[in-house]
Amino acid sequence: MSNNTKVVKFGGSSLADAGQFRKVASIVLSEPERRFVVASAPGKRFSGDIKVTDMLYGCYEQAFRGENFDKAFDAIEERFNSIIRELELDISLQKEFDNIKDAFAHRAGRDYAASRGEYLNSMILAAFLGFEFIDPAPYIRFDETGVFDLDTTRALLGERLANCEKAVIPGFYGSMPNDTIKTFSRGGSDITGSIVANAVDAVIYENWTDVSGFLIANPTVVENPQPIKTITYRELRELAYMGAGVLHEDAIFPVRKAGIPINIRNTNKPEDDGTFIVAETAQTSEYTITGIAGKKGLSVIQIEKDMMNSEIGFGKNVLRALEKNGISFEHMPSGIDTMSVVVNSEALIGKEKAVLDEINFRCHPDKLEIENNLALIAVVGRGMRKARGTAGRLFSALAHARINVKMIDQGSSELNIIIGVEEEDFEAATRAIYDMFVLPKM
Repeated sequence: MSNNTKVVKFGGSSLADAGQFRKVASIVLSEPERRFVVASAPGKRFSGDIKVTDMLYGCYEQAFRGENFDKAFDAIEERFNSIIRELELDISLQKEFDNIKDAFAHRAGRDYAASRGEYLNSMILAAFLGFEFIDPAPYIRFDETGVFDLDTTRALLGERLANCEKAVIPGFYGSMPNDTIKTFSRGGSDITGSIVANAVDAVIYENWTDVSGFLIANPTVVENPQPIKTITYRELRELAYMGAGVLHEDAIFPVRKAGIPINIRNTNKPEDDGTFIVAETAQTSEYTITGIAGKKGLSVIQIEKDMMNSEIGFGKNVLRALEKNGISFEHMPSGIDTMSVVVNSEALIGKEKAVLDEINFRCHPDKLEIENNLALIAVVGRGMRKARGTAGRLFSALAHARINVKMIDQGSSELNIIIGVEEEDFEAATRAIYDMFVLPKM
């Protein structure tokens, strides 16, 4: 495989109708290095529209219950046929429609039903581009327990694509050892694109969507936030964990393992550079910080006990109390005589007394209480390691905005600083941090 091969993935909004198909074709055909295309099912064409995958789920549920699903299936057929007509393609998917409808009637499974959107859309795109169509089911493999098998997939898919010049491959699914269709749980087509890039040792994996890369902050909180030009995998993980709408870890693992960069691009604005996701970079962030992300709905269990630090196993006993009640923790900053355990508030519902009783029994604290309505904000950036006064600027911004900081937690890597604030201060705190680090540079 040539080392300049690019793998490109297009999301549902990029392939929602014939007009979007033409944009995709223009992008793909503009560079001969874009040899392998991973396609999603048609997404929403307008506000209030229904994604084809949701239509397939609904139709299959009717079939599964033994109801007449002709009308629902006809609507699905029309979505695809309208694209074929508008693109003036001389192809028919009627045989495929008949096979799928028969499979629905025989209850082929929800995974099979959901995967047919990608399957059919990729057939249309392959015909429009003049590329080969490759069904991923025989090559993208899961084990008997439903866990994705990267090593087997890389061998099978790599061998198949080595003998292929250009192809369109449906995203979202593969198959089990018994050859039944298995879909990925989330970010399905993103994962397939990453897998294909790994299998062909691509020089880059381009993920085309409806935004021009990632933004420094949530645009529903900060007005017109600046884009992130380059971000490392570690920074991406930190922001994703804190709730930022970025690629899921499963979607980046195959390319991260192979050292292949990802470029998030906008199908509707192909001239934009987008965001590059890389393993490491010598490029420093323009704003010291790379991104700001956060989440609400948290509670903190406050524990105080004299000489806590010298009591062997104290932290273990606290976590055992949580474990006994089926609760995981988000963060656990501590001092000499204090420990704060941050947990999801929903996980505590109906368990508050049991958790406190268990901690009291195991740890005998001097003071123990639960404080609700906490929000966490993570300020993430590789540039923070070398920049003096980052924490000072952060807390100065919050003090100026008259926001009380309830908790501070900084990782040893100096890649992030996490602060806890009242939920009602979440938006104002995020804007204050953004204004401090980004606005002066604009």
